[in-house]
Amino acid sequence: MPRLQPLPPETTPELKAHFDFFLSTLGVMPNSVLTMQRKPKLVQAFAQLNAAVMDPAGEVDLGFRRLVGHVASKAAGCLYCQAHTLLGAHNFGVSDEKLAAVWTYATSPLYTDRERVALDFALAAAAQPNAVTDEQFAQLRQHWSESEIVELLGVVAMFGFLNRWNDTMATPLEAVPAEVARKAVGGQGWDAGKHR
Repeated sequence: MPRLQPLPPETTPELKAHFDFFLSTLGVMPNSVLTMQRKPKLVQAFAQLNAAVMDPAGEVDLGFRRLVGHVASKAAGCLYCQAHTLLGAHNFGVSDEKLAAVWTYATSPLYTDRERVALDFALAAAAQPNAVTDEQFAQLRQHWSESEIVELLGVVAMFGFLNRWNDTMATPLEAVPAEVARKAVGGQGWDAGKHR
């Protein structure tokens, strides 16, 4: 049960453009943002951060950025964000097979060494306490440019905010991301309306 109920989008009409942004990228209005609208400036700031982190003009593939967010959210244990990142990755062209293999990326032939290094980095950067080592960062630099590393860490950092928000608020998971997650990872623990 949510600790604060998501409010209908029409509660704050001045946020319609921001709500439309999320609808255009996910195909569903996130309950996290509908809860957040109690503080409109927070929605505005978050939408701006999200637009920068997931900028289509970035160097890192949009679908892969969602997988980075997925692995970071797995480290945090946030099922809500794990489902949303799978939906986002799916919407940006990541195959169903690759989505299904995301939790075994370290050994899956669907993931390249370059991707594995980035996902290992996301897992370590999202850990508490932070587990990124100098050696791991040096390995990351062998595969990714400095600007790409900034993009990757921007995703991890944004999901750090979202993971804490959604688990603390017990944000109810919408049906669409729940179904994508259920299909991708075999279904256990992905009931719509539940955050854990």
